[in-house]
Amino acid sequence: MNTCVLFVTAEGKLLAKAISSSLDDCMFFDNEMKVADRFAYAWDKYDGIIAIMATGIVVRSIAPLIKDKTLDPCVVVLDQKGRYVISLLSGHLGGGNELAVKVARITGGIPVITTASDVLGKTAIDLWAKRNNLVVADRAKLTQLSTRQVNGLTPGVYCNQLPEKIPDDFSICSTLTEADIVITYNNDMTSSALCCIPEILFLGVGCNRGTSVEDIETAFLDLCTLHRIDPRAFAGLASIDAKNDEKGILQFAEKHKFAPRFFTKDEINSVDNVSFSAAAMKAVGAQGVAEPTAILAAGEDGSKVELIIRKMKWKDVTLAVAERKKNIWE
Repeated sequence: MNTCVLFVTAEGKLLAKAISSSLDDCMFFDNEMKVADRFAYAWDKYDGIIAIMATGIVVRSIAPLIKDKTLDPCVVVLDQKGRYVISLLSGHLGGGNELAVKVARITGGIPVITTASDVLGKTAIDLWAKRNNLVVADRAKLTQLSTRQVNGLTPGVYCNQLPEKIPDDFSICSTLTEADIVITYNNDMTSSALCCIPEILFLGVGCNRGTSVEDIETAFLDLCTLHRIDPRAFAGLASIDAKNDEKGILQFAEKHKFAPRFFTKDEINSVDNVSFSAAAMKAVGAQGVAEPTAILAAGEDGSKVELIIRKMKWKDVTLAVAERKKNIWE
């Protein structure tokens, strides 16, 4: 997390220097701008803002800047003695609660955390989803479920593969209908529960030279529609190293925020139980591209892998999908 420290008094300046020197990637923000202008300048540049000043000044300064808790930086406020360190904004997703604790350790003060789940010692559902790479499909449902949780509900979790581990204050459901949270990448998994989409799928891509990003995108969406897969479940993309300069693939990866992986023909030819392609063998010396590269990408962290969609062919594109098996959702 990159952070900055703002202050308004001479004593606050001394504390700001101490904090910035004790935190990694933290900027000591010393300039003559008005306080509101300092916040406006820092708002989109830092993940967290530490303000050594009165809470009222901070509230008035940030009010015009606040957009959404998934976009806003976290804001931590403390007095110039460092006695009380308040997590004011984006405590969960933005990391404000954690930052407040870190700053309090530096100043010897008391972190002030007001989010109900933290106060009650419950697992925050939004943080649980974030650390498990789960995309929350409906944030309104998340808010409703979080409210029910702090009022005594034990959230029930359903997953196609019976979870091996979940938080101690969650429960495992054997049926979809009794679940409060459903972990799935299938669009046809209908339920009134909160849907959390796991980023566990990897796309293997083969294509003719010069294939456009539009053609790859069309093929990808066709695949997702046909197999009822939510596109947000994809965590990565892979191909053969001979395609590491293919503009269509690189542009597609950039659009979907994938870090593309490219594998050698030797790595590809080491993969068992994939479809053989005479065309790929002739062109690049590999037994195939889409299926083996999807498997290799999914298994890079040592996880078990299943090829869930064998290669599908379009005019200039071939795609396959591998799933990184995961049943621990702590």
